[in-house]
Amino acid sequence: MSPTASAAAEEFPAELPAATPAAAPDPYMPGHGTDVYRVTRYELELDYRINSNHLGGRATLHAVARRQSSAIVLDLTGLRATKVLMPGRKVRKFNQRAERLVVVPDTALLPGDEFTLDIRYEGNPAPRRGLWGEVGWEELSDGVLVAGQPNGAASWFPCNDHPRDKASYRIAVTTDANYRAVCNGVLVSHQARSSRETWVYEQSEPMASYLATVQIGRYELLPLNPDRTAGDVAQTAAVPAELSAEARAGLALQPQMMRTFTSCFGPYPFAGYTVVVTEDALEIPLEAQSLSIFGRNHLASDWESQRLIAHELSHQWFGNSLTAASWKDIWLHEGFACYAEWIWSEEAGIMSVADRARAAWRMLNREGQDLLVGDPGPELMFDDRVYKRGALALHAVRLRCGDLAFFALLHEWTGSQRHGSVTTEDFILAADRVTGMDAEAVLHPWLYEEALPPLPAG
Repeated sequence: MSPTASAAAEEFPAELPAATPAAAPDPYMPGHGTDVYRVTRYELELDYRINSNHLGGRATLHAVARRQSSAIVLDLTGLRATKVLMPGRKVRKFNQRAERLVVVPDTALLPGDEFTLDIRYEGNPAPRRGLWGEVGWEELSDGVLVAGQPNGAASWFPCNDHPRDKASYRIAVTTDANYRAVCNGVLVSHQARSSRETWVYEQSEPMASYLATVQIGRYELLPLNPDRTAGDVAQTAAVPAELSAEARAGLALQPQMMRTFTSCFGPYPFAGYTVVVTEDALEIPLEAQSLSIFGRNHLASDWESQRLIAHELSHQWFGNSLTAASWKDIWLHEGFACYAEWIWSEEAGIMSVADRARAAWRMLNREGQDLLVGDPGPELMFDDRVYKRGALALHAVRLRCGDLAFFALLHEWTGSQRHGSVTTEDFILAADRVTGMDAEAVLHPWLYEEALPPLPAG
């Protein structure tokens, strides 16, 4: 431990200052995130050694205080902060306890105060264990995967880990030569020096911390739509060389999926879309802002693989550009992405949306209905019933208002809330405004009653 950190540990009081919240504002994630301040930008400089799994980091956070506080609480787990500075202020002390880094400036923050934190940290990153298994920084056979949903961001950088706290990012990764680092946003520079290479990415659109990611591997870039015309979204795959042909075949329909979804949902919200294919097999694919991660086992041409490709792509609209302000509204991500699968199924001539809805309803009707889709609780927020019943809720809206009004609603929803934080109440108001229907009356039985409503008919 550095002398600064040691002194902080000795002087830090047993209890946090009174103005510091004891729990997150989101009840699904107690002990994670805070509403005392908001971060407007993260600038991350990472130096990672693959063989030793050692990460040296520097995180510069630009933030604004929302309310008065005598301490700044950040999420950081498994890594040790060695130095904390606040340009323009003095840091009286800092300390780590449990999964939090607490910084005490010499003067209290007042609402509206802008401040910057410059944090040096290091250690051997590892995923954090929780209700949803292991999330965060994870070693692969030959590289790194970061899957941050819902609270894994703190495994690799100090942050305000709350989905509502969206910021721009600059991520610079220095790692071993002959490895490629893939991060969110646009690659702005790449330098090779001796045995090390540095990759710098800029994510200018606001992003929730759990969507920030780093992927490191022996990847080559494979353009997925090299003959795109003006207006087409650039799509790229980062794949191990030996999987190039398999990836090209497995992802061949993705450009058509993109055209279908931009037609149904509105313009794609980011500069481009990257798919990372790991050499390892993965249990499930993962989405991050402007990219998704698949295992080599997700590249088949069967419906199960192709629906996952469509699902993760649709999250760029529903989950990444539009992010639930609270985890209780996770159906706004997963219900919409599941419905996108059904839309692609019909577009691809596999099965109609009506038949997909019928099959999902029959499956749900055979299962217990002991959750509220609009507030499932942290243990069940990734339950398949949230996905399927959320999709059926959208199908009920569509059948009530008709296709023209429904897709106008989706365009309005993604356009007016672009890069924002959203709630179910926001969606209901948008549906009322665009369609003229009583959306709450249609949605309430699907979202806030346990009993399964009848199959939507139209």
